[in-house]
Amino acid sequence: MEEGGRQILVSERERNNSDQLKGDIRPAVLIKEGQIECQRCGSCFNKEEVQLPTGIHYCPACIHYGRADTSKVFVTVSEQSSVSFPKIHWPGPLTVFQKRISQALVRNYQQKKATLVWSVTGSGKTEMIFEVIQAARLQGHRVAVVSPRIDVCRELFPRIQQAFPKESCLLLYGDSEEDYRYTDLLVATIHQLLHFYRAFDLIIVDEVDAFPYEGNQQLRFGLMNALKATGCLIYLSATPSDALLKETTNFAVEKMPLRFHQRPLIVPQLIWYEGWRNVYQTKRRLRRLLFHLQRLSQTNFVLVFCPSIVFMERLEKAVRSFLKEETITSVSAKDPARIEKVVKARNSKYQILFTTTILERGVTFENVSVVVMGADHPVFSKSALVQIAGRVDRKGPFNHGEVLFFYDQATSAIRKAILEIQAMNRLAKEWLASEV
Repeated sequence: MEEGGRQILVSERERNNSDQLKGDIRPAVLIKEGQIECQRCGSCFNKEEVQLPTGIHYCPACIHYGRADTSKVFVTVSEQSSVSFPKIHWPGPLTVFQKRISQALVRNYQQKKATLVWSVTGSGKTEMIFEVIQAARLQGHRVAVVSPRIDVCRELFPRIQQAFPKESCLLLYGDSEEDYRYTDLLVATIHQLLHFYRAFDLIIVDEVDAFPYEGNQQLRFGLMNALKATGCLIYLSATPSDALLKETTNFAVEKMPLRFHQRPLIVPQLIWYEGWRNVYQTKRRLRRLLFHLQRLSQTNFVLVFCPSIVFMERLEKAVRSFLKEETITSVSAKDPARIEKVVKARNSKYQILFTTTILERGVTFENVSVVVMGADHPVFSKSALVQIAGRVDRKGPFNHGEVLFFYDQATSAIRKAILEIQAMNRLAKEWLASEV
C-alpha cells in the first residue's frame, strides 16, 4: 500500500538533529529556469520577486502556513491506515433513489473512477456517502471528507461520528479545538489538505463549488497533493458551475433531483423592490419588508439574507425599531457568537435572523422561510441563490415555507437560479412517475 501522511516543514538542520523527523523528504521550494515553484501550494513566482536579503527564495502565497523557502524541506511522516470492519449506524433508511447513488459511488470507487454527485439541497448527500466510506475503510483505506466552509465541516463531523462510532475521527480547521492526531477518518476544511502529501485513498469534497475553493489553484494543488496516486475523488455539489462541469468532464456524473422527503424544491417568488439599497432609511421604504416579515414570522422562523455586513447591520437596526415584539438578531463571519446564535436559531430562540451569505449552505433549519434583500446584488450568484432557496423545506413535515427574492433589476443570476430549480423539479417529477 502506498505510504504518505502529514508533511512537516523544517530546516535541514532541524531534520538532521531530530530522530523524530524521519520520512520522505522533498525540497519546500524548487528553482526552475528563473522561477520558484512551491511544493505545498504549487504557486510560481519570478526569483527576483521573492528573494530575501540572505539570498533565500520563498513562497509568499502560503506564508500563513509557515514560510516555505529554499532553505527548508518537507518531511512526510508516514501514516498508514488500519483495516477496519465498520458497521454503519444509519440515521434512517435510504430512499430507492438515494440507494442508487450510494451504490454507484461504491462501484465507481472500486473501479477508481472519480465521481461528481450533482444533488439538490436537502437530498441527503451526507447519508449517500456512508457506504463508500465503509467500502474504503473495509480495505484499510484512509478517508478525508473536506469542504471549503468551516460551518459545513462542523455540520458534517457529528453526523459522520454518529454513522461510524467505532472509527477514529477528527475535525480539523484553522482554530479547531483539537490538535492534529492521526485518524482513519478526517473531516476538515480543504485548506488543511495543504499539510498532507499522498495521505488519502479517498477524498470527498462537499460543497465543491463554494468559495474559496472554486477557481483557487492553490487549494486545488493541495487537494491533489494530499490524494494518493492510486486514490479517488468524489465531488458533491447542489450547484456546479460551468467551470466545475468542464473540470469534471472525465468524472462519472450522478444526478439526484429529489430531496429525501420527495417534495419539490421551493420556487422563489420575485418581488420588485425599488431602491432596496436605501430601504432602512424611512418607514415608508421599509413598509413592504416589514409586512412580509410579520406575515412569515407568524408560522415560520425567517432568514433574511443581505449582500454585506454594513447593509445587514443597518437593516437589522431599522427593522428592530418597528418590530418590537419579535426576537431579532444577526450573524456574519466576523461575529464571535456565530455558532451560538445558529444553535439558538435551531432551537427557535429567534423569529428573525439577519445574515450574510455565510449561512447560504451547510446549515439546516426546520420551519423556515427565506428572504433575500437585493437578490440582484453581484454577491448573489446563481449558485448562491439556489443554495439560499434550498434552505427552505429541507427537513420535517411541510411547513408552508416561502422564498422571496426582493430585487430592483432583473439579473442573469436570478433568472438562471429559477430555471435551474424548475428543471430539477421537472426531473424529480419524471423520476417519481417512473417508479409508479
